[in-house]
Amino acid sequence: MITPKAKVLLVLTQDVLDRARVLAGKETTALKLPVSLQIVLRALIEVGLRRDNQPALLATVEGQAKAVRHQRQRSRRAEVKNGERRVRGWK
Repeated sequence: MITPKAKVLLVLTQDVLDRARVLAGKETTALKLPVSLQIVLRALIEVGLRRDNQPALLATVEGQAKAVRHQRQRSRRAEVKNGERRVRGWK
């Protein structure tokens, strides 16, 4: 059976990436099977999506959303200040 696939670009902090690599290394040792970073990230995403009502998960999602909003606002202010205001994301 062919499963549908999609490509996704994830931007992660170095700390998160390092922790995922450590987990991959530990699981490789424990399972005596090669466990890649991709496998770990895929599993973490699947588990996180199943826990849609966990307070810690929701707090993390909220924090990330606020950080993205703040970053976009700063970017827009800088564009306006420099006279480079974009119209709906396009130059």
